[in-house]
Amino acid sequence: MKQNQLIITTIAGLSLTTPLFADDSAATPAAGSIPAAWQKPVWLTDLSLGVKESYDDNLFLVSGNGLTPQSSWVTTVSPKIGFNFAPLLGDQKNLQTLSLVYAPDFNIYHAAPSQSYDAHKIGDTIKGQAGDFSYSLDNAFLYNDGDHQAEIYGPAGGAGGNAFDQFRNNYAHGVPRERLAQTQDRANVVLQYDWDKAFVRPVATLLDYNMMTDLHNTGTAPWQGYQNYVSRYDVNGGVDLGYKLTPKLAATLGYRYGGNYQQQLPATISPADRHYSSSSYQRVLLGLEGKPWNWLNVKLAGGPDFRDYNYMTPVADRNPVKYYGEAVLTATLTPDQTLTFNYKQQQWVSSTGKIPEFDSTYSLAYHWSATRQLGLDLGGKVLEADYTEGNDYSGATQPSHRDDMEYEVSGGITYAFTTHLSATLAYTYDVGANALNNLPATLGPEYRNFEHQVASLGLQYRF
Repeated sequence: MKQNQLIITTIAGLSLTTPLFADDSAATPAAGSIPAAWQKPVWLTDLSLGVKESYDDNLFLVSGNGLTPQSSWVTTVSPKIGFNFAPLLGDQKNLQTLSLVYAPDFNIYHAAPSQSYDAHKIGDTIKGQAGDFSYSLDNAFLYNDGDHQAEIYGPAGGAGGNAFDQFRNNYAHGVPRERLAQTQDRANVVLQYDWDKAFVRPVATLLDYNMMTDLHNTGTAPWQGYQNYVSRYDVNGGVDLGYKLTPKLAATLGYRYGGNYQQQLPATISPADRHYSSSSYQRVLLGLEGKPWNWLNVKLAGGPDFRDYNYMTPVADRNPVKYYGEAVLTATLTPDQTLTFNYKQQQWVSSTGKIPEFDSTYSLAYHWSATRQLGLDLGGKVLEADYTEGNDYSGATQPSHRDDMEYEVSGGITYAFTTHLSATLAYTYDVGANALNNLPATLGPEYRNFEHQVASLGLQYRF
């Protein structure tokens, strides 16, 4: 493998006019004509190798009241190679970007081998412009080569588990779920035609989670406490109409038609409860995008979400009017400091249950390039998964006693030793919490709480 990589690298450095075989007179370079260090061709945008060592103190984000938190050292190896083929098309401006990036992560969990996995990430981008018409396609695809058996939180009341472990926080499932066998696909298509004061923009998006883990009937031995994960997706399309309030700021009015899909568990897996929460929706969105001031970049949209749930959805109202909103605001505080706020609220479907949730995410990220070599990153997140609109009376948590929170703070320092070699020291601390008051003890509210820490040190070499 190393020999093959060397051959590829050597050939990649040759221009199209460089002969692969030269005559003897060119075999020995003259004095002073030794070639300079190898330079990436313009179409090779990324070529790097990263190695990171992490310590995770709670792999399954358990509360510790029932199951004991399990920790592990984690080694991650991350090569990356990226191409932009647009420069090979010559001097033209219609196609600006034609990129392909492969960036896998090979993760080894030393104290928990079943959690080791390889994440194969492929990204591609197509962007271009012809006069007043512009277009872009972004796609990020992930294939996880991980375990096909999900975690078992212990039989209720049995050895290694607790009767309340089934009530754990929604966000406790997210971290171990992302290590399992699955594919994920995220795609965005944007077309835009501009006039002097207005524009029209057809758009389409896809978010797909295809779980490849085994399903088991958790009511029968030995699968009590096993976690079933279902596949789900969101797809929508529509159009935005924009009016330029200033040369740098536009107001938008948009419409979306789409749907959420949630896999229904087979009757052999969940014979008593046949609920699932697939739905279609229409959205009307008011937005603002651009620069109200030179130091602030904004993109936000929000409005009503008219939902139509299938007849098997465990909710009292199958045609509710919900709210959808999203925003990204980036403030350039100084030439070396930026502050970015992200926000999103939407009606969504769970990977672990049958009831739809109202999902909220708020995040704040600060970056400071202190010197040419030293960078500092600080961040914070607040997440909420609210399931209280459900009325699934066939389950033990009837009707739906769940409103889960997660709070996260993080920090990182990056130091560039050279233009090629850098190191990053990072730390993340997050806690899970129950947001419902006066829950009875039979629903184990304390089992919704958890603490989780990850510390890491990584090195990256960019060629």
